[in-house]
Amino acid sequence: MLFNSLKFMVFLPAVLVLYWALPHRFRKYLLLAASYYFYMCWKPEFIVLILFSTAVNYFCALCIRRYPGAKKPMLIADLIVNFGLLFFFKYLNFFGETLTALCRAVGIPFTAPALDIILPVGISFYTFQTLSYTIDVYRGKMEPERDFITFALFVSYFPQLVAGPIERADNLLPQLKKEQVFRYDQAAHGVRLMVWGFFKKCVCAAYLSRLADAVYNDASYASGGAAALATAAFALQIYCDFGGYSDIARGCSEMMGVELMVNFKAPYFALSMRDFWKRWHISLTSWFREYVYFPLGGSRRGFARTLRNTLIVFALSGLWHGASWTFVVWGLLHALYLCAELIWNRLRRNAPKAPGPCCKALLLLKTFVLACIAWTFFRADTMADALAVLGAAFAGLRHPLTWMQDAWHLLTAGGTLTAAITVFSVLVLLLGDLLDEKNDAMAAVGRLRPAARYALYVVFLLGILLLIPKTTAAPFIYFQF
Repeated sequence: MLFNSLKFMVFLPAVLVLYWALPHRFRKYLLLAASYYFYMCWKPEFIVLILFSTAVNYFCALCIRRYPGAKKPMLIADLIVNFGLLFFFKYLNFFGETLTALCRAVGIPFTAPALDIILPVGISFYTFQTLSYTIDVYRGKMEPERDFITFALFVSYFPQLVAGPIERADNLLPQLKKEQVFRYDQAAHGVRLMVWGFFKKCVCAAYLSRLADAVYNDASYASGGAAALATAAFALQIYCDFGGYSDIARGCSEMMGVELMVNFKAPYFALSMRDFWKRWHISLTSWFREYVYFPLGGSRRGFARTLRNTLIVFALSGLWHGASWTFVVWGLLHALYLCAELIWNRLRRNAPKAPGPCCKALLLLKTFVLACIAWTFFRADTMADALAVLGAAFAGLRHPLTWMQDAWHLLTAGGTLTAAITVFSVLVLLLGDLLDEKNDAMAAVGRLRPAARYALYVVFLLGILLLIPKTTAAPFIYFQF
């Protein structure tokens, strides 16, 4: 079920009314049923996969704690099952195609069979969430959850089921078990988060996608400034799309008294790529840091291994996003950026660490450009398309006037009004993130005088309703991962 659909606009209020009307002991059953219904609106048969994953992780965690001598075999079995399911549904055809290409390159007449496999929505997210739980039980960081219903709800909690945030069990499980008491300030903050999320998705991302799609859907004809503008538009689009989903998820969860982790913190105000990854998809970044980077040794075993571990983590992060070499290149580019920063910081250890305003602006621009170069591979359908767009964007700089004209023609292709709405929505987005840099923008709005606050709500809601493009609701980009 899409958040940006009329069906969800009926579903959520119904769940909220029943949730707060029911006694605490019945709420978990309501939320579990609602979560399963939410997921089954797409393809009902894939609920079997979630149930199987839930049962395997539930029983493996219990066995790890109950039978200490068998804890390692049980963890290995759990990893094999979880990664096995992920490999089959997401990577089997990709590795088959890669093997076929390698065999043909060395003259071996082999073609791997291609299976018609549908990727279950959210499988990467709930697989990583359940894995973190089992690993934490194995490490002795938490006790296994003995109530199967509560654990099943942890796995399938509908606000963050299909696109995160990837929650840790020690944060989400206690909240699901606790008797929540309705708090107006918390619910109001949740509504504000949801409205901001809908603005990001339904207005910003919708208008920016027009620019990105115009170039990337036919990359061979990309030209100069149009290629650069389309890539910058996609960088903002994917932030609005995924960040909007996270805001809506956090908002509707807060309306039930459950706090989900912050997944984005104004990523395009980052001054370095290291800073960017402290702000972008925080739940995934922290997952890889905790369960891959640290077990590999982190930064504790010498500088060379730190660089190696960074490369491994980001290559895996790219592969997590999609079964394509374009995603792997995207991950490796970010790894190279971070390695370059590590080497640079090591060389200039005694340099001043507080840049001035002009230097900050240049660092911000540099970080955004580097991120956009990587986003080119993320958005392109093929490596050839990515290279074509990048080549056009940089080659066009030799003729600055033509480069700018190309960008202007792309921006205004849908009309002057559409161009103005696109620019205006981006400015509102950046203003909101700038306020978040200084303070919690949502909390600041909540502290306004009632008259000013409600006037702002009315204006903002009317603005969203008037500006939403008259098209069918588009699915969130991260549903495909």
